[in-house]
Amino acid sequence: METKNSLLIDGVEYIKKDSIKENSLPAKKNTKGMEYCIIRTYSAGVFAGYIDRKFKGQETTIFNVRRLWYWDGANSLSELALSGVSKPQNCKFSVENDEIDLKNIIEVIPCTEKSKLSIASVKIWSQ
Repeated sequence: METKNSLLIDGVEYIKKDSIKENSLPAKKNTKGMEYCIIRTYSAGVFAGYIDRKFKGQETTIFNVRRLWYWDGANSLSELALSGVSKPQNCKFSVENDEIDLKNIIEVIPCTEKSKLSIASVKIWSQ
């Protein structure tokens, strides 16, 4: 159904970007009081994001989270959490998701502000 702010082409409706209301998107989680950490799981990989460190067991939800596929310029996750990466152009970090539920958490490492800024500076890796 074509409207004033849309266009129908071959049965696909395209909506004008500036007609989408900002508040129609889900609100980001308030991360106040949460810690930015690197989280390693048993089989899902490594993530960086905000968590409530009071969680019990091996499951929690992580907010404003990126999956870390490959990092260059840090020898270990411990070093990454302290110093960040020295070669951000070579790193492979995913797009930031609002939240991800993780299971089988085996390691949680709090990040320094320097590391947090370093991780944020890495461009989104995509194929």
